[in-house]
Amino acid sequence: MSAPQLSSVGVLTTSLEDLLARSKEIKPDGGIEPTLTSTNFNGDVEKITRHLELGVAPNAQDHYAALETACRNIFYDLLASITIEESSFSQVWNLLDIISILSDIPLCEPGLVFWLVEELLDSQTIDGCRIIFDYLDSRRERLTAKHFKQKQLIILRACNELLRRLSRAEDTVFCGRVFIFMFQSFPLGDRSSVNLRGEYHVENVTVFENTPDDQSDGLDGTMDVDVDSSSAKNEKAPVSDVAITAEDEHKSQNTQSMDPPSKSVKFDAQEEKLSEPEPGTDTLYPIFWSLQDVFSQPTRLFDSQNFQSFKSGLELTIRKFKAVQQQQQSRGTSKLSSSEPHRPLKRKRGSMEPDQQDLASSFNPRYLTSRDLFSLEISDLAFRRHILVQALILIDFLLSLTPRARKKLEHTSNKSVLYNYVLTEDDTKWATSMRNEIAVYLQQGQEGKFYYRMVDTVLSRDKNWVHWKAESCPLIKQPPVSAESFVESQKGAQKACALRRIRPTPMGSLDLSFLSNAGEEGQAHGLEMLKKPKRYTLPNIEDFKGPIMEDEFDMEMAKTEAEKEQAAVAKASKMWRTLRIASKNRLNAFDKIEDGNNLAPLFDPPPSSSKGDENNPEKKDSGEGEEALADAKVEVNGVHDGGLVGATPTAIEAT
Repeated sequence: MSAPQLSSVGVLTTSLEDLLARSKEIKPDGGIEPTLTSTNFNGDVEKITRHLELGVAPNAQDHYAALETACRNIFYDLLASITIEESSFSQVWNLLDIISILSDIPLCEPGLVFWLVEELLDSQTIDGCRIIFDYLDSRRERLTAKHFKQKQLIILRACNELLRRLSRAEDTVFCGRVFIFMFQSFPLGDRSSVNLRGEYHVENVTVFENTPDDQSDGLDGTMDVDVDSSSAKNEKAPVSDVAITAEDEHKSQNTQSMDPPSKSVKFDAQEEKLSEPEPGTDTLYPIFWSLQDVFSQPTRLFDSQNFQSFKSGLELTIRKFKAVQQQQQSRGTSKLSSSEPHRPLKRKRGSMEPDQQDLASSFNPRYLTSRDLFSLEISDLAFRRHILVQALILIDFLLSLTPRARKKLEHTSNKSVLYNYVLTEDDTKWATSMRNEIAVYLQQGQEGKFYYRMVDTVLSRDKNWVHWKAESCPLIKQPPVSAESFVESQKGAQKACALRRIRPTPMGSLDLSFLSNAGEEGQAHGLEMLKKPKRYTLPNIEDFKGPIMEDEFDMEMAKTEAEKEQAAVAKASKMWRTLRIASKNRLNAFDKIEDGNNLAPLFDPPPSSSKGDENNPEKKDSGEGEEALADAKVEVNGVHDGGLVGATPTAIEAT
């Protein structure tokens, strides 16, 4: 390093030490929080900018190198003198905050802060790394907001190196924190976090014990099976080489006979399944653990022989799980019993008990495949649920290979996750029925519906991720809206919500100005014309006689169907009004109307009996009624012209 660079390192070191002293005044109690920003230093950060302008370093690259050297010198001095458990270690957090401020301007390399964090992780124990991640979790959004492309490789390398040091059996929670930090830091479609080629973790091999020697001698009712000597040395026992002992069959029959009889009606196929003997523990052991090979590499099912072995193995496993659950329920030891208190749908933050925290931190992610522990494992409800969830994931993979499901992915571009294998109709029916059977099993018990709803929600959303990956992971984050589009949409919204002046005459309304305007010469005001009695009094019947005749004439002289129909409508309207008016005082004339079109009897003047009765319609109507009554009496008694003269006494009494 040249002399000018050495002098610039000294100047920048002094400036950084001044900033650290200032940060100690801002945070006298130490600790990780609060976060330091440029506003906390009242322009002291700009001193480094002025050093660059004054030519302390020849160019920007030399300035970056000088500032990095100054930061590393202070960083190493602090690590050598302070342990991470001390409160004064907050100076390291303050230094990282200052470097983050300088990298955002930028006055130093954007990845400098993560270079120092990577060295800090390498220098600390696992407990110290947990404290470092407390700092990273609190500053994640700020550290990844700018210049992320220069930082992402450093973040990925530091986190992967830390994961290699951690034990997934003892540090499960901390491993989860590291993964969550990476998932939240990297974009959703980043190449480093997406398995575009659909590779499976085939290195995850589940090793289990071989079949005991006492079961391969053919003693005690054991069926002899030819086993190749070379294959017998392998750690895994093939599914086809499993011997079913008579003792296991006897035990299963005894267990089945102890079960209470079912009162529900069963179909023949279901009765056959129930009549099959329960597989023994030693029989199920190699079949059960061999399923893990298929779970870790589903493409093995493309071979028909492997598919048949998987089908028989999964059916035996579910049958054994149901038998174990029935035994636990009969003994009253099942965790699915209704005596267990109801779990709330939401868990409060920080509500985990200390013993539950110890259990979560000591969780072992790998299965214990010892033969002696197998009977205890299948008796555990959580273990059975984990296995069945694995089966659901694999069955969903199989159902995605049906012809109907493949049509939805024909337009996708990532052919590496698309397979040429097509599931047959029989296998599709088996996979659907098996999925429904597993779903029914998981929903049993008081917590079963809640557990299955959670699993089904995750698997349903995973289908969307599979489709997204098949489309080569297009960007989910949309580009920001331009300023011109925002201003244009803002003006449109303001225009749509603005108060508009009301029109004097709304669109589609009737112009009522004639009510206020005066009429022609000699006529009254428009409103006064509406008050004339002619507008609200009933007209006479005779007023409709002439218009009706004119309409009939128009119908006869009409040249087109439209004119004829128009005249018929006008005539029907006038006839209806004539009938309405005549119903008030000429109801007796309705009997003389032979058809509905001839209203001539209504227009004939009524017969006059006397002058006094002409102006009294009620009297006239009553007189006509009396005459009709007299005629009726004459007809009853058989007397026509003489009234009651000459009638018999009996006829008189009858009248």
